Amino acid sequence: MNNQDIINEVRRHNDIVDVISEKIPLEKRGKNYFGVCPFHDDTNPSMSVSREKQIYTCFSCHATGNVFTFLMNYEHKEFNQVLSDLASRVGITLKGYKTKKISTKYDEWYKIYNLANKYYQNNLLTKEGESAREYLKNRNIDELTIKEFEIGYSLKNRDDLTRLLTTKGYSIDLLNKIGLSSENHDIYNSRLMFPLHDLNGKVIGFSGRIITNSKQNKYLNTKETELFKKGKLLYHYHIARDEARVKKSVIIMEGFMDIIRASTIGIKNTVATMGTALTKDHIKEIKRLSNNIILCFDGDEAGVKATLTAGELFKSEGIEVKVIMLKEDDDPDTYILKNGKEAFQGLLNNAIYYSDFKIKNLSRNRNFTSSEEKSNYIHEVLEEASKINDSIRTEIILKDLAKKFEIGYNTLEKSFKELVNTKEIKKEVNTTPKNVQPKKKDKYQKASLNIIYYMLNKQDIIDMVESEHLVFPTEDLRALESEIVYFYHKYGFINEADFYTYLTPKGELLNLLNDVLEMDLKTSLTKEELLDYFKVIREYNLKKTIANLEEKIKNESDPLRQVKYAEEIRKLRIGDVLKW
Repeated sequence: MNNQDIINEVRRHNDIVDVISEKIPLEKRGKNYFGVCPFHDDTNPSMSVSREKQIYTCFSCHATGNVFTFLMNYEHKEFNQVLSDLASRVGITLKGYKTKKISTKYDEWYKIYNLANKYYQNNLLTKEGESAREYLKNRNIDELTIKEFEIGYSLKNRDDLTRLLTTKGYSIDLLNKIGLSSENHDIYNSRLMFPLHDLNGKVIGFSGRIITNSKQNKYLNTKETELFKKGKLLYHYHIARDEARVKKSVIIMEGFMDIIRASTIGIKNTVATMGTALTKDHIKEIKRLSNNIILCFDGDEAGVKATLTAGELFKSEGIEVKVIMLKEDDDPDTYILKNGKEAFQGLLNNAIYYSDFKIKNLSRNRNFTSSEEKSNYIHEVLEEASKINDSIRTEIILKDLAKKFEIGYNTLEKSFKELVNTKEIKKEVNTTPKNVQPKKKDKYQKASLNIIYYMLNKQDIIDMVESEHLVFPTEDLRALESEIVYFYHKYGFINEADFYTYLTPKGELLNLLNDVLEMDLKTSLTKEELLDYFKVIREYNLKKTIANLEEKIKNESDPLRQVKYAEEIRKLRIGDVLKW
């Protein structure tokens, strides 16, 4: 079998509904399945997955494709990785499949970062790395953990890395650009080095931690580049990706040492930000791992503040996370060291909902001897409870309030219902329908797209289109029609899912194919309806030919040739067939 045959076999053995439902919940509605699209910020089930066509389409962001493209975009993997994963999933060997290496402009960057990573790791093993090894030992980081996290060390006041890389032919300008050098000097000196990986596990930068008392910043990250952006990168994501799907949850922590410590007790479904607050880009990536999200930040004031900020951000995305509450002098690293695996696992098992955490936090530093303070607190709790979409939980909160402040439950329930009703009214007033006007297509484009839609679904229509020698109105439509005909003749069949895979490398036509796949035309088509589409295309060709002849008349100085062109136009208009 050739590559395309192997790809088609893997695709056919991996039902798209089964694969996607392993990543996001799907609900059957009619003949299709629907779920919340993971490729844009949304909480409504706007993604449709067709078992019949083996294609998914989002009606909001217009993401479209087959099982390969879904996993490539969802898991940030290249095609060959996804093909291998899906082949393994159904027990197919890829014997005979010829892998094509895809080069990018960043290949050189990756090579440099890998060399730097090995350099730093080697430094840790030298005599000059003894102080760093002692520091790690005192932090209870053993050799296996050092190797797992590829921890290294940058030497004191040395420019060895810059010299090493320049002798290998890399320019100083490039080293400056990617954040390893400044002019002829190494950026990092006397720091523990933590490599930073992209979502696919490639090193794209470093974070250096000081190990001595110093006025310098504790951590120094590689400057932001085209590859490394703090607002998008999550530490340990490339490892947590698979772990989170096995454990069906993801834990968000604050620092590298928290992640590393959790890993030493077998908890690897963890990610951390790069010394910055969570962003919407972070949340988008975290949601792809799991909707069961646990925040485990430091127990101090800054940690509480970070928990509140993150919790609100997740809530705005339609997700209520859970929270682990640590004591004020604890962080995950120190807690695990002091109490061990079972105690920390107990915290995970008993994590509370963010809304409950927030309500507990609302009572901090309150003077409940003041009736005004009590009233303000109760109203704030009711406001928070109104955001909870669980009537049992809200009733528990109201009963706890009534008991704590000796207030009649009916009074609280009345205030709560008034608050909810007011919010609903405001929501109705402020909600305006989005009138996004798609770009209008003329009748010739519509007819062409309709014909192409049916070509992908009915093989006999391909034969009819060929016999009619139709010429579609635009170059991209003509190219797409040509590719469909080629695929059909080469493989002896046509279907949307396999054709999508075939067309993926031809990126310029993929957007047009997406438009076609989004169309929801009726399944049956009469011959008369098809001929009507053909008639519209022939009308376009006729108008185009006449327009070209009229242009020739305009530019022609020879009266005899002008008469000839005019006669050709006359014959076309009365229905004669023009012979070329």
